[in-house]
Amino acid sequence: MALGTGTAPHELRFDTGRVCLDLLATTHPVERLGSVEVLRAWITGSGLVPAGTALAHADTSWPVAFRELRGRLAPLVRGRPAPGVPSYDLALARVNELARAAPPVPRAVPGEDGVLVRRLDGPPGRAALLAAVARDAVDLLTDPVALGSLRQCEGDNCPIVYLDTSRGRRRRWCSSEICGNRERVARHRRRAALARA
Repeated sequence: MALGTGTAPHELRFDTGRVCLDLLATTHPVERLGSVEVLRAWITGSGLVPAGTALAHADTSWPVAFRELRGRLAPLVRGRPAPGVPSYDLALARVNELARAAPPVPRAVPGEDGVLVRRLDGPPGRAALLAAVARDAVDLLTDPVALGSLRQCEGDNCPIVYLDTSRGRRRRWCSSEICGNRERVARHRRRAALARA
């Protein structure tokens, strides 16, 4: 996760099941991609690059570009209106445009212990990383099974959308530890209040 960046681990989440959905989750409960340092942590934590990948070349234009992609993804994933709606068409066109760039090039190299590890061919550019997220979105939006597994968290005021891959497709919360726990505590308090009354 976001280790060594000054960002608390609970601030960045990677539990939605897709990189593009993890990007959408960076708005809740407050803006998470407000700095280059946090974006670097998100890029690594999301798995877009292997741990230890140098991202020192990232500048202040990077968070702006990732927030712009996130804004385009929101209408495509949340509510999914029919094509022909101008905001939908513009968002889809931009995601498709970003997906055209080549994503980062991975290679297998021997690690210190001789086991093969994934490294990138060179420092990843902003366009390549945006392309990786946009391609993930294209894959999600064109997969009827995945679209049928999208769920909105049932937690109070939680806008997170996740891919429900649970047995029986009965997952209710983006995170059992966060929203699920809040719901269980609230339910307990309601029962305790009723018992006292």
